[in-house]
Amino acid sequence: MVSQISCSGKEIILIGTAHVSRQSAKLVENTIHEQTPDTVCVELCGTRLASLKDADRWRNMDIVKVIKEKKALLLFVNLLLASFQKKMADKFDIKPGQEMINAINAAEKINALIVPSDREIQITLSRAWSGMGLWEKLKLMFSLVFSFGASDDINEEDIEKMKQEDILQTLLSDVKKTHPIIEKTLINERDQFLAEKIRSAPGEKIVAVVGAAHTPGIKKYLAGNEKIDLDELNKIPPAGKTGKILKWAIPAAIFLLFAAGFLMEGKNAGTDMIWIWIAANGIFAGIGAALALAHPLTIISSILAAPLTSLNPMIAAGWVSGLVEAFSRKPKIKDLEAIPEDIVSIKGFWRNNVTRILLVVIFTNLGSTIGTMTAVPLMLKLIN
Repeated sequence: MVSQISCSGKEIILIGTAHVSRQSAKLVENTIHEQTPDTVCVELCGTRLASLKDADRWRNMDIVKVIKEKKALLLFVNLLLASFQKKMADKFDIKPGQEMINAINAAEKINALIVPSDREIQITLSRAWSGMGLWEKLKLMFSLVFSFGASDDINEEDIEKMKQEDILQTLLSDVKKTHPIIEKTLINERDQFLAEKIRSAPGEKIVAVVGAAHTPGIKKYLAGNEKIDLDELNKIPPAGKTGKILKWAIPAAIFLLFAAGFLMEGKNAGTDMIWIWIAANGIFAGIGAALALAHPLTIISSILAAPLTSLNPMIAAGWVSGLVEAFSRKPKIKDLEAIPEDIVSIKGFWRNNVTRILLVVIFTNLGSTIGTMTAVPLMLKLIN
C-alpha cells in the first residue's frame, strides 16, 4: 500500500506494511530504490532503532536495574509483544521487522537520512497503563498471556489481512473494545506522533514506512496541516488523586483494623488479626513465587516480605523476591543471549533465568494482592 502526499511543500511517499510480510519487506526496498528520497522515516522509536541495529542488545540488560526502577512489568509486556511477532515471523521464515530492516539498509545505500518517527514504546505503554484501573490491567495481562497460542492458527492470508491492524491492536482486540484508552494511546496518539515526525522531517522527498493500520490516521493529520504538540504526547500522566489517596489509605485502614480488633475485641482477637494478615499475605505471595518456579530462598523471602510490604506503599513484595531471585540465580551471558529464542514459548519464559525473574516479580505481587483481599474479610469477621 503506497500513497503519495503533498504536505508543507514536501513530497511524502507513505508505505503501509504488515510487520511480518515478505511482500511488504520487498515493497519497501523497491520503493526506496526507485524514489531515492532525501529522508526515510520508519515506524520505530529511537530505542527500537538502536535495538534493531544491535544484535547483542540483550547482553547489555541489567535485570537488577530493571527491578529497582520498577520496570519489570513493562519489560515483560515488551517481551510478550516481541514473542508474538517472532512466532509469526518464524512461521513464515521472515525476520521480525524485516520491512524496517530493509528500509534502513536501502536508506543507507543511497545516503538518505534515517528518522525514527514513532513514540518511545515505554511512553506509549506507560500512558496506556496509567489510564487503566486494576481490573483493566488484569484483563490486559491475561490478553497478552493468552496471545501465546494466537499465532499458531495464523496463515499467510491472515498476515496480509493484518496490514489493516497494528500488531498491538491484533493482540489487544478484545480489550480495546471495552477500554477506549487502549485504542487512544496505542493507535490514535501514535498516528498523530508519526504524522508530525514525518511532516517535520528534513528533506523535500520523504519515504515513510509505517504499519498499514496507521496510514489512514497519518493521512488525516497530514491533510490537516496543523502542528501537533509532541511534548504533550510524550507526557506520562501523573497518578490520579484517587490512586495516591488509596496508596496510603489502604495501609492506614489495615492498621486501624488492627487497632479496632485490640480495642473492641481484646488481645486475642487483635493477635488473631495479625496472624491472619501474615498468613494470607505470606502464603499467597509464596504461592505466586512458587508458580514462577522461583528459587527456594526467593519463595521464603516472598513469604516473609509480603506481610510487611503490603503495609508499605513504597515497596512491593515482588521487588524484594525479584532481587532475591536475581542474586540466587544470577543470569549468565547465555541467558541473555537466549532471550530471543526462549520468549517464543511459554516453557522458555520459565526456563530462562532473566524472564523467570520477571515472572517472579509479577506473580509474587499478584499473590500478595490476593492475600490482602483474602485477609481483610476474615479480619472483619473477628469484629462483632
